[in-house]
This record gives sequence, structure tokens and C-alpha cells, in this order.
Amino acid sequence: MATIPTPVCSSDRPDLADELSADINEALDGAASVSISLRDSTTNTTCAVDGDQKYDSASTVKVTVLAALLWDAQSGNRTLTQEERERATAMITESDNDATTALWKRLGDAKISAFLHAAGMTDTVPDKENYWGLTQVTANDQEKLMQLVTSENPTLRSDSRAFILELMGDVVDSQRWGTPAGVPLGTKTYLKNGWLERASNGWRVHSLGAFTAAGHDYTLTVLSQDNATMEDGIARIESVARVVHNDLNAYAAGPRS
Repeated sequence: MATIPTPVCSSDRPDLADELSADINEALDGAASVSISLRDSTTNTTCAVDGDQKYDSASTVKVTVLAALLWDAQSGNRTLTQEERERATAMITESDNDATTALWKRLGDAKISAFLHAAGMTDTVPDKENYWGLTQVTANDQEKLMQLVTSENPTLRSDSRAFILELMGDVVDSQRWGTPAGVPLGTKTYLKNGWLERASNGWRVHSLGAFTAAGHDYTLTVLSQDNATMEDGIARIESVARVVHNDLNAYAAGPRS
């Protein structure tokens, strides 16, 4: 029997860390093939569950492709072409595979690898046969990417980060599942999901999210596999997301009495 991973949380508010650990553990309900990485800047809270476990990326790698494209454009002191902007928009907002393939080929192995090195995403490994959806990723590395997208850093300029967030904030309604489940009203939500079925390990279903509400900023990555159906994977992610949103936002205004 597989070992069930245990949530490891830390926070400037130890009671919040304890509550998140307990609630995430309960939400996982014995699931062995789920990895989580959470970072909340407001309370300096982090949580990880099996954060170094590798997964096929499916379409979550599309955020990496866009970040690499923008990083490369920065390096060349140029703006994206109209064609690149249109493909990037389709890739993120509609999860368009043809647009992704075109941008992946345009970047090539060398530029993608150079971006991963610059981003410190040392556990992200492109597929040897160049299938972008089979890029190996971890929750911890995806969380590094989300921090690059949402926070000031030397790798991605503010205009690059703003473009990524603009597209992640405009994902089509049919794909707005996963980490936003249970988010409070009025919260700004930025999202990219991925899903892929293979003969081994069933459905991979992943969700990357960033959330801002009343000065409360956090990012949440949930990766999963061994799901019998895509719907099962979505349900597993959303059960985790609901307790995270509930616990973090209950503490956003101050500690509980």
C-alpha cells in the first residue's frame, strides 16, 4: 500500500498552520497521489504535501511556455509579435494545444532550458521526445513559477507578469474549475488547469491558482494522478481548495479569539 503523504505547514500564526495541516489531511481522505504547494504572503504561511513528486505536466506547462516566451523577449529587448500574443492568449485562456505546440517549437529546447535555469525550476524536465504535455513537473517547482508570476523578481519584468496574469484571469468559463473552488466573493482569481489520461496512472488532473482579496495574496498548486476519471480529479483538487480558502480567509483579518 502506498504511503499517504502528510501535510507540512508553517506560518507566522502557528494555529493557522495547525488548522491547515489538519483540514488538508482530512480533505485528502487517504489519497496517495496528490501533491500540494501553498504560499500565502499575508501570513507568511506555506504548506506542502509530497511537493517533490514528479507528474506529467499536461496543460499546466503552458504557463511555463508563456513565461519562457516573455523571458526570451525580454532578453532580446523586444515585445511579442501580434502572432505570438494571439497564440499566447489562445494557449492560456482556451488551453489551445496547436498554439502551444507552435510556441514550444519557436522557443526550442535551448531557450526553454535556459528559462528553467533562470527561474530556479530545477525539477522541471522537458520530455526527451519533445511532447510538451509530458514535461515532468513537481508542485514545489510549479509554486516557484507562480511566485515568479505574482511577485517582483529579477527574472520576469512587471509588464511580463501583468500579461501572464491578465490571461490567467481570463480563462474560459468551462475551464474555471479546480483551485478556485470555495474562493470568497470579490477575490481576484488567476488560473491554469491541466488534464491528461494515460494508460498508466489514470487521469492526471492539475490546477494552478493565484488569489488576491483585500490585501490577502496567496498561490495554490494541486497536482494529482491515479484518478479514475477527470471528474474524480477535479473533485479531489476542489476538496483541498475549499479548506485552504476557508482557513486562510478566516485568518485574513486577524487571529481567532
